[in-house]
Amino acid sequence: MKITNSILLSTSVAFAVILGVGCIKDESPELNKTVYDIQVKDQLGITGTVTFTETSATVTTIDVTLVGGDSDSHPSHIHMNSAVEGGSITLSLNPVVNGYSSTQVTKLDNNSSINYNQLLVYNGYLNVHQSALDLGTIIGQTDIGGNALTTTSKNYNLDVTNASGVAGTALFQKRKNGKTLVTISLTGTLAGGTHPAIIHIGSVETVGGGPSVKTLNPVDGATGKSYTNLLVLDDQTPVNYDNMLVYDGYLAIHESALLMANVICQGNIGTN
Repeated sequence: MKITNSILLSTSVAFAVILGVGCIKDESPELNKTVYDIQVKDQLGITGTVTFTETSATVTTIDVTLVGGDSDSHPSHIHMNSAVEGGSITLSLNPVVNGYSSTQVTKLDNNSSINYNQLLVYNGYLNVHQSALDLGTIIGQTDIGGNALTTTSKNYNLDVTNASGVAGTALFQKRKNGKTLVTISLTGTLAGGTHPAIIHIGSVETVGGGPSVKTLNPVDGATGKSYTNLLVLDDQTPVNYDNMLVYDGYLAIHESALLMANVICQGNIGTN
């Protein structure tokens, strides 16, 4: 009888396993992650990502991965502000070695606590530097947190004025925090020149020469580029991306700081 009971018990267990009765399931919740693409800065051919993972309520794991670089040690930091503005280091990460770095974060460098949700709205950007002795060379960079760019954008044409031969576009991109990255891209500019970029009230057709309301970063003649993180107007009035979409204005590129009356290209923005 004992042998029979053992057989019945073994058979019951076997059927339970087959039917999945009593099986332990892995119900660990999927970890929250946010991934940012690392952009080329001072060296070509390097790509990568930085991944923020909510490891726990207080711990965020920050993984930096680079492709196309070398095996050397590259310091990596999170800085205050957007990459266009620049700012001081607020969080030192483990250096990137052999294309990879992982850091568990609970505090900023000033010992103030920071968690995953706070990092998602953080006013910062990531830099990966060439070396501890060459922090000025940045091999990879990306805006993070509230400064990360969304897919929402508006492109405006900047047309030739006064037979200058200079034309291009002004791209307004919305950040997650609602602010705006303005990228001016021109052709026909010359190395050595610096061209003031000004947003004026009114339209090119009906006003022209309207008062200036926002001075953007000047266009570098060598590259034809200008980048500005648009937060406020010159009178410190706060302005966001949605405000700029309905703004009554135009953008003018001037020949130089000494020849502001000579506009080399311009175009309407906002409602114009």
